[in-house]
Amino acid sequence: MNEPLAVKLRPKTLKDIIGQEHLVSKNAPIYNMVKNNRIFSMILYGNPGIGKTSIATAIAGSTDLKYRNLNAVINDKKDLTIVIEEAKMYGGIVLILDEIHRLNKDKQDILLPHLESGLITLIGLTTSNPYHKINNAIRSRCIIFELKSLETKDVIKGLNKAIKSGYLENIKIDNKTINYIAKLSSGDLRSAYNLLEICYYTSSDKKIDIEFVKKINNKPVLMSDKDETNHYDLLSAFQKSIRGSDVNAALHYLARLLVIEDMDSIYRRMSVIAYEDIGLANPSIGPKVDACINACERVGMPEAIIPLSVVIIEMALSPKSNSAYTALNSALNDVRNGNNYPIPNTIRINSQTYKYPHDYKGGYVKQQYMPDNLLNKEYYHAKLTSKYEKSINEIYEKIKKINKEN
Repeated sequence: MNEPLAVKLRPKTLKDIIGQEHLVSKNAPIYNMVKNNRIFSMILYGNPGIGKTSIATAIAGSTDLKYRNLNAVINDKKDLTIVIEEAKMYGGIVLILDEIHRLNKDKQDILLPHLESGLITLIGLTTSNPYHKINNAIRSRCIIFELKSLETKDVIKGLNKAIKSGYLENIKIDNKTINYIAKLSSGDLRSAYNLLEICYYTSSDKKIDIEFVKKINNKPVLMSDKDETNHYDLLSAFQKSIRGSDVNAALHYLARLLVIEDMDSIYRRMSVIAYEDIGLANPSIGPKVDACINACERVGMPEAIIPLSVVIIEMALSPKSNSAYTALNSALNDVRNGNNYPIPNTIRINSQTYKYPHDYKGGYVKQQYMPDNLLNKEYYHAKLTSKYEKSINEIYEKIKKINKEN
């Protein structure tokens, strides 16, 4: 098998790591750990292609211990048992375990005693937040280090290293093209290496320029896997930007969602925002969102960006109110906590004393609707951020006043 360029260029020592200075530079935690020849079990987490495997391999290679690479999804209990037996034979082993967040309970049960005894030193790798995704028993036995996203200058440094490595013989590429590949990678060095290698081997004369790169790929790598934390971070940032009335940030995150073509998530999140964050401050926004979604479905991409741009800007700049959402949540909490008292006789189906409001002036008549034990309970508390909610709050206050009068 032909090793990918990214594997050939994998750092052998910490000084070869690109980026992650907060962990591997002089006097940083992992640097000192290696310097003092005392390696502890750890979890390295962060976006794809930013150096997790490289750091793990460099750490393991710096010790006298043997090390093995496994994957929590692909490798089974038998593979783990073999590593444990090797560890007993060698007096210890470093286990680099990729996708550790997918380690099931059976495998954990095999591994935990040997982590506890120190026979196995675990270096777990994951793109998921370990505080949410990794079992407490594993997490409590490990130090957790978060890797930072690489900057464009870091990726450029890696690409220049690849070009000078000798693996891509007679390659011809200028700085503008290197910068372009770096920007396309969005901080994923492995992706940058892969694109450079593909361009090299698909070029007839080993010359690579921007136009040639565009023939291979012109879409940036976005850190968003629909099944992973990054994707939900992106959706969260989208909603919070609209909630916070930052129209430019809202458009930025919308653009990122559009580039990965995740229209369903956009539609669902817009619908939630319309009723959770804008609500009674601008009740017309719900139907507008529905109309926008219908228009997008009808015209498809790329024209769908037109109705989206209009509605997202209005949503971001609309007055905000979550009073309806919090009111119902409060009522639900009451019911879930057992406050399910008898319905007043006046409003039961066969009531002979029910007063029909439409028969009275103003369409309102004073009578009891709440159960006895919840009389005067208030769930709704108006947010006076818009003319509309101010107007309905005036009605609400008027009704409360009438109800308090004898």
